[in-house]
Amino acid sequence: MYKMKNTEELNLTKDWDKIFPLSENVNHKKVTFVNRYGITLAADLYIPKQFEGKLPAIAVSGPYGAVKEQASGLYAMTLAQRGYITMAFDPSFTGESGGNVRLVSSADINTEDFCAAVDYLVCLENVNPEKIGIIGICGFGGLSISAAAQDARIKATVSSTMGSFDDFTHEQRIEARKKLSLQRTADVKNGTYKNAKSLPEPCPEDAPDFIKQYCDFYHTKRGYHPRSVNSGLGWNSTSGLSHYTFSLFDYADEIENAVLLVHGDKAYSYYASQKIFKLLKGNNKELYTVKDATHCDLYDGGGKNAIPFDKIDEFFKANLK
Repeated sequence: MYKMKNTEELNLTKDWDKIFPLSENVNHKKVTFVNRYGITLAADLYIPKQFEGKLPAIAVSGPYGAVKEQASGLYAMTLAQRGYITMAFDPSFTGESGGNVRLVSSADINTEDFCAAVDYLVCLENVNPEKIGIIGICGFGGLSISAAAQDARIKATVSSTMGSFDDFTHEQRIEARKKLSLQRTADVKNGTYKNAKSLPEPCPEDAPDFIKQYCDFYHTKRGYHPRSVNSGLGWNSTSGLSHYTFSLFDYADEIENAVLLVHGDKAYSYYASQKIFKLLKGNNKELYTVKDATHCDLYDGGGKNAIPFDKIDEFFKANLK
């Protein structure tokens, strides 16, 4: 029988290099786990300092192009203070996680990353394996819905400020596939992968407002991190290929467990959560709107405590009981 094991040695920093301070009420440690494609992932595990019995657990990832030292870590640490064992992880091929080629995304593999995180959590001694939730932020909000449809062990899912990969027109998909297919030919002939910067730097004055919001997060002290794709590294330019043919939401209507969609009404992406909410079935699904919040306000609160942690906590307590 094949034995699951870490297949790569990861170089994990020992420094606290998050964009937020460590709470004195939680313990933190670096951990690794392997997904079913054999990629070893890096994560930060947060455990309340005082607790009794087995606790519910939550895995967090996103935004798309971010690392666990940014928004996902903030969500994980904050919820650990509220009595959950939490884990923020870097997706395959990014941050401190393994996988080669670097700086590439895959709708299938990144969905699997959530399920592999559940594999890790259900085996922890202090975790109740029947009380597992996940949180996906931005693009990983869509991927969290895909994971919830696939993995029945996930009892409760929060998608925060969802950025959808699933809203391309027929013409856009055709043109994108043609362009990226030609880029694959160029890459193999050149023996290297072309890199595409995620965000302009410096941000042009005439850039769309949502691009300015991204730049304000990823390119400033507020959210910059050197391992973040969006902070400057840039994606492998053919990363988008899998997203043009992978439908995240084909089975969203079959999710039986609870789902909470959280979105700001000032976010350019608000339509994504509204659209997906219509696909969900059952009386344990909810769209919660944060008034006057933009897309990136739900990354770190936007300086106005925009992340509704009370609502998210209430949702998990009700559905991981």
